[in-house]
Amino acid sequence: MAEALYDRYMKAAAASRAHGETCTRCSPDVRCGAGQRLYESFARLQDVYLAQQKERRG
Repeated sequence: MAEALYDRYMKAAAASRAHGETCTRCSPDVRCGAGQRLYESFARLQDVYLAQQKERRG
């Protein structure tokens, strides 16, 4: 069964946070290559999830 959008969104958020907590090259404003990819994945999933929620609420 395909993973729910919310679950993917939460996993991406957790991965981005975990990377940021351990990477010495990342800060809240500047990210390394891997950190940037993780953050962009999180942000993209968050945008899709929030748009879906807004659509459902009418």
